[in-house]
Amino acid sequence: MSLEVFLLYLAAWTLLALSPGPAVFFMMGLATRHGMRGAVIGAIGISIGHIIVFGALALGLVALLASFSGAMTVIRIVGALYLMYLGARMIFGKTQGEVRTDTVPAPPAHGGIVLQALLVQITNPKLLLFVLAFLPQFIRPDYPLLLQLAIMLMVTIVVDAIALLAYASLAVRGARALKGSRVMTWVERAFGGALIFFGIKLLLDRR
Repeated sequence: MSLEVFLLYLAAWTLLALSPGPAVFFMMGLATRHGMRGAVIGAIGISIGHIIVFGALALGLVALLASFSGAMTVIRIVGALYLMYLGARMIFGKTQGEVRTDTVPAPPAHGGIVLQALLVQITNPKLLLFVLAFLPQFIRPDYPLLLQLAIMLMVTIVVDAIALLAYASLAVRGARALKGSRVMTWVERAFGGALIFFGIKLLLDRR
C-alpha cells in the first residue's frame, strides 16, 4: 500500500468514524452507566467486530452473503431487533443517574459488554455491505492483498477506538456535570431512544 493510498484511507475512515451511528450511541450510553472503564471494554467488542468483518471480507464471505438477499434480510432483522432491545433496556431499565467521580464505576461482567458491542457491529448489514463496497477502492493489485487488509484493519480499529472513546469521554463528562440531577436519567433514555430509532430505521430499510 502506497503512502498516498494509506493517507487517503486514514482520512476517509476518520470522517466515517466521527459520523454518529448505532455504535456511537451504544458507547455513549455505556459510558454514562459504567464510566470510561466500561467504554474501553465496549471498544474492545467493537474492534473484535471489525476483525470478524475484515476476516469475512478476506475469505469472500461478505460478498457471498450479499448475493443472498434472504441472508441479509435475516441479519437486518436480527440487528434491528437487537438495537431496539438495547435501547429499551436503557429506557426502562434501572438507571444509575450519575457517574461518581470518587470511585471507579463497576461495570457488569466484561464478557457481557464485549458481547453486546460485538453484536452491535456484526448484526449491522449496512456495515457489511459498506465495507464490501468501500475497501476495494483502496486495494491495489500490485501489493499483497492480506498485507493491505491488515493495514486497513489496524487503521480502522485505532481510528474507531479513538473516536468512540472520545464520544464516551464527552458522555462521562456530561454525566459528571449532571450528577444528582434527574436530567441524567433522561440523557440515558435519549441514548436508548436513539438506538431504538436506528433499529426501527434498519428494520424498515429494505434496500
